[in-house]
Formats: sequence, structure tokens, C-alpha cells
Amino acid sequence: MIASLLASIDAVAVTTPATWAAAASVAAGGIVGLSLGVTGGGGAIFAVPLLVYWIGVDPRTAVSISLVTVAATALVGAVERWWYGQVEVRTGLLFAAAGMLTAPAGSWLGGHVPPQTLMAAFAGLMLLIAARMWRKAADRIERAAAGAFATGVGPTCSRDAEGRLRMTTRCFVLLTLVGLFVGLLSGLFGVGGGFLIVPALVAFATMDVFRAVGTSLFVMTLVGAAAVAAQVAAGRSIPLDIAGSFVGGGVPALFVGSWIGRRIGGPTLARVFAVAIVLVAAFIIFKTFLRF
Repeated sequence: MIASLLASIDAVAVTTPATWAAAASVAAGGIVGLSLGVTGGGGAIFAVPLLVYWIGVDPRTAVSISLVTVAATALVGAVERWWYGQVEVRTGLLFAAAGMLTAPAGSWLGGHVPPQTLMAAFAGLMLLIAARMWRKAADRIERAAAGAFATGVGPTCSRDAEGRLRMTTRCFVLLTLVGLFVGLLSGLFGVGGGFLIVPALVAFATMDVFRAVGTSLFVMTLVGAAAVAAQVAAGRSIPLDIAGSFVGGGVPALFVGSWIGRRIGGPTLARVFAVAIVLVAAFIIFKTFLRF
């Protein structure tokens, strides 16, 4: 009887960490999905810090899990936006094709960067995103570009009478360069790159914000899938149990975040998330320099 009791205690001790990891992954995925649904770009930046400092995985594995989460969650969001006619497939494919070229390079680079350096650089990226989101709250350029969508005139790209993008050489080169940079960041840090794609589509491709967010999710799906494939090809293991729990928490929260975003003022949400990102970045910097 005592032996049976001890065996039961051992079983609980073994399963409790696994249960905690699964629950924590679902909760962390929920935070990422909620922020991604609310902001439309930049929300996935929370994935790696949550995986490293809350769930306890190493930075490189966190990047791999984040990529799976970003690709899967963005796919669901892109399908929803496509259903409402808010995805511009032709422009998105140009972005995605460029990003899919450089995503494997980012994955390769991430495998050769020391974990502490990777996290310090990630904190720097978070601060840049926070600054971008804060400025976005009162950015007149974005509002002007949204209005330009109706007239078909933009600073770099223009549209015909039916609203289709005129793919001039200058427009093609600029959008391709942004796509290449997004792919590199996605492979290196496990982020979706929506914080760059959305403003680029609005400001340069004269696209309204809602269509830009939908197209951004479409791009993030394809680029994220390419980055995941690069991780697998490089022989890096992706814990499917954690990744699955993360996605399971992120997808429902994405819809909740979209619902909240449609009902609460955008500038207020942008400032709240900018402050949250700065706090998380400060925590990463503190933890990283303690290890040096």
C-alpha cells in the first residue's frame, strides 16, 4: 500500500510540470493572440519573452515555437479578413515572396548568435516597435495615406480607377525591400513583421488600414511558414506539445482581440501596448545583463 502511495506521488510529481507547462503555454498563447488581434501588427512580439521567461524554454527554441504560433494564428486571421474582402492577395504575394527568400537566412543567423546576444537584440527590436506603436497613435501620415486610397494617389505607388495597385518599378523595388527585411526579422526573432508591413502598405501602397492589416496577416502566414520550414531543415526540434498549446490559446484570443479592437479607440490601445512592450523589453535587458 505504501509502495502504491509513493508511486502515485511520483506520478503526480512527473505530470504536474507537464500540466503546468501546457496551461502556461495556453495562457501565453492567449496573450499573444489577444495582442495580435487588437493591434494587427506587433502583438506577436510578446511570444519569445513569454516562452523564455515564463515557460522556461531556451531562446532558439522559443523563436521556433513563436514562428509556428505566428504562422498558424495569422492564417486564421487572414482567412477571416479575406472573407470580408480585406486581403489584397497580389500585393501580399509580392511581400511574401521577398520575405520567404530571406526568412531562411534569418533562421541561419539566429542559430549562430549567442542566446544572450539574441535576447538583447530582441529587446532592442521591442523598443523600436514600442516607439512605432506610440507614434502610430497620432500619426497623421497614416491617416492621410488612408484617405489617399480613395483617390488612387500615393507617395510611392498609385492605383488605377478600379483601385488596383499600379506596380511601377519604384513601387516594386520599395515593397520588395520591405519584404526582404521582414523575412530576415521573422527568421531571426520569430516575429511576424506586421509592425513593418502594415505601415508600409498604408503609407506606400495607398492601402486603407483594415485592408493593410488583412494583407499583413496573409504575408505573415507565408513568411512564417517559410521560416518554420527553414528551422526544420536545419534540424532544430520544435516541441509540438508546447507549440500546439500556444496556438490553441492564441487562435480564440485572436478573435477576442479583433472584437476589442473594433470597440475601443485605436490610439488608446496603441499606447497601452507600447508601454507594455517597453516594460517587457526592460525586463529582458535586466535579465540578459545579469547573465553576462
